Amino acid sequence: MIKRVDWHIEELDSMKKYPKELYYIGDKTLLNRPKVSIVGSRRPLNYTKQFTYKIAKALTDRGVAIVSGLAMGVDAIAHGSATAKNSIAVVANSLDIRYPSVNRSLIEEIEKSGLILSQFPKTFKPTPWSFVVRNELVVALGDILIVTEANKNSGSMRSVEFALKMGKSIFVLPHRLDESMGTNRLISNGLAQPIYNIDEFANKYGAVPKNDNIQRDEFFYFCQTSPTLDEAIRKFDSRVYEAELEGLISIENGLVKLI
Repeated sequence: MIKRVDWHIEELDSMKKYPKELYYIGDKTLLNRPKVSIVGSRRPLNYTKQFTYKIAKALTDRGVAIVSGLAMGVDAIAHGSATAKNSIAVVANSLDIRYPSVNRSLIEEIEKSGLILSQFPKTFKPTPWSFVVRNELVVALGDILIVTEANKNSGSMRSVEFALKMGKSIFVLPHRLDESMGTNRLISNGLAQPIYNIDEFANKYGAVPKNDNIQRDEFFYFCQTSPTLDEAIRKFDSRVYEAELEGLISIENGLVKLI
């Protein structure tokens, strides 16, 4: 069901102008998670496909929600790796239109267990300018921006412009000299940092349980939002106290926090 956002999303204050209208389908609590935006080419190299998948997976294993634009290529790979329940998708059309059609099944999965956002009312079809609007929202939602592949004049480089204006840190995959000229230029100009070690990078933006044998599930994600003890008990019952005894969480002033 399409609903109108009737609360303030603090991250969107970094946009040039806060959205007049915003609609959503899905789980709005994903907005409470640590969030990382991932964008890139619609026709990525195999190298890019492989490491976009690995980066998104490493981040979601640590409780991070992945924000992207549901386009073909890097966007779809990032959402697919994160799985629907860890995806925040932003689209350039209204939510009654599933676009692009090639990603229809992915869109339907995110509608059921993730979150999809749009600034456009019913029956609005995507236009060149609406993709730019979408890109700004994608960048604003993330704590940082990752660009895994981009040519110099691509839409992803427009996303970089938004990130720079918002003061967001930008990260890229290192590429060969004759590939992904846009991201290589960002590195050479000191505007982006390359990702050389995925696990070390992901550890900075998510929380890793001290006991690696503990399943990284919805309880782990839920606790990152610092819920009240009452909320945690209603949702997970005795699991809360078991996690406290195992040293995975602490309960302070009535709030549950990951250790």
